[in-house]
Amino acid sequence: MKKSVFLGALTVAGLAAGVAAAGTLEDVKARGKLRCGVTTGLVGFAAPDANGHWDGFDVGMCRAVAAAVLGDGEAVEFVPTTGKTRFTALASGEVDLLARNTTWTYSRDVDLKFEFVGTNYYDGQGFMVPKALGVSSAKELDGATVCIQTGTTTELNLADFFRANNISYEPVPIETNAEAQQQFLAGACDVYTTDASGLAATRATFENPGDFVVLPEIISKEPLAPLVRHGDSEWADVARWTLNALIAAEEYGITSANIDELAKGTNNPEINRVLGTEGNLGEMLGLSADWAYKAIKVNGNYGELFEKTIGSNTPIGLSRGLNAQWTDGGLLYSPPFR
Repeated sequence: MKKSVFLGALTVAGLAAGVAAAGTLEDVKARGKLRCGVTTGLVGFAAPDANGHWDGFDVGMCRAVAAAVLGDGEAVEFVPTTGKTRFTALASGEVDLLARNTTWTYSRDVDLKFEFVGTNYYDGQGFMVPKALGVSSAKELDGATVCIQTGTTTELNLADFFRANNISYEPVPIETNAEAQQQFLAGACDVYTTDASGLAATRATFENPGDFVVLPEIISKEPLAPLVRHGDSEWADVARWTLNALIAAEEYGITSANIDELAKGTNNPEINRVLGTEGNLGEMLGLSADWAYKAIKVNGNYGELFEKTIGSNTPIGLSRGLNAQWTDGGLLYSPPFR
């Protein structure tokens, strides 16, 4: 679910400029806990279970960073944020890292003064409708009511798509995915639009998922990425290279099953550098030599995290697609660890 870019831009930029962000790594170490901004609840990506324990694809990023910095993937305080509140939470210092299916855009990066540390899910906006509506294309939605989360890039994309196709719609504004689901199932809107991954996650929670169809059109590019504040390059490097470690681990065949054996040393210098048995990459980040080992160990590699939270064998049922490794025709590609 891509979120806000146009609401409160000046306020958020002002907050970001006013926060002394230059010591986030030291702050997290001193606090002994990572404060991670997540969604208010999207099954597969970030949601608490009955015991209040958070799980999901984005949650995995939070836990990996906590493990890299603190040695403990459970040392995370999860802060639920909406499309409207997430950027203020990051800019004000309420959270250290935002990992909640947020689209990397020019204005968020430049005008709102944030730093996106790398795409962790390549997505695009889609449309879900009840099968009973009898439509097979988004271009047939003239006059439809559309449930849409406020403060999101979805709003802008929706307006562009309908305008380009010379059709009209009536927006039904909602704040959270839970509210969208409730309104959509109650018939308050004909259509729900958000990232295709969010639609799959939402439909998976329905009592009768087969009664709803995701239309074929993907109307935007939505590179979803974790982000931090501008002005703290050291902290940005920690988040960026933690994500790269998960991606590289999959490419090099480092898994939760073999990581302990590989950490004893291998004939592959790149694997050794990632796991800290060769070189001084951890020292460069201000972390322990085995920081990446700890980050990978808590969730497994990128592919393992993907498959157990949102993959084809989960109720979410997402295929890798663009999120496959570059060696498999996807877009995932980590710079070298050297």
